[in-house]
Amino acid sequence: MIRTKSVYSPIDREKDGLRVLVTRFRGRGMPITRYHVWMANLGPSEQLLRGNQTWQDFRRKYRAELMEDETIDKRNRTIKNHGQKFTLRLLQKLGRSGNLTLLCHCPEDEPHCHRHLLRQLLLSKI
Repeated sequence: MIRTKSVYSPIDREKDGLRVLVTRFRGRGMPITRYHVWMANLGPSEQLLRGNQTWQDFRRKYRAELMEDETIDKRNRTIKNHGQKFTLRLLQKLGRSGNLTLLCHCPEDEPHCHRHLLRQLLLSKI
């Protein structure tokens, strides 16, 4: 099962399963005990985060970023993007065989957060 939560929400050790932080930035003072894995390459780029666009434009651009085939993320030179689709398929498989929780810094009740878009993508065919 794939679910989404705020990284600040209470940890549910039974239901959360593998807790994956999917943000470009870990967050100052964020204890590593709040998540199991940090996958910065699954967060929106800095450019997209700072852009002034509609939710529909954000959705389209974020999906395009996730599906890039370049070996290095052009917007973030320090993040190598080897096999982004492979990473997405791996998370899909983990979500099918156990619990997987996608985490972001947004509040729990935020409807316009990339973690929801990522979950939708993982639940579809990649």
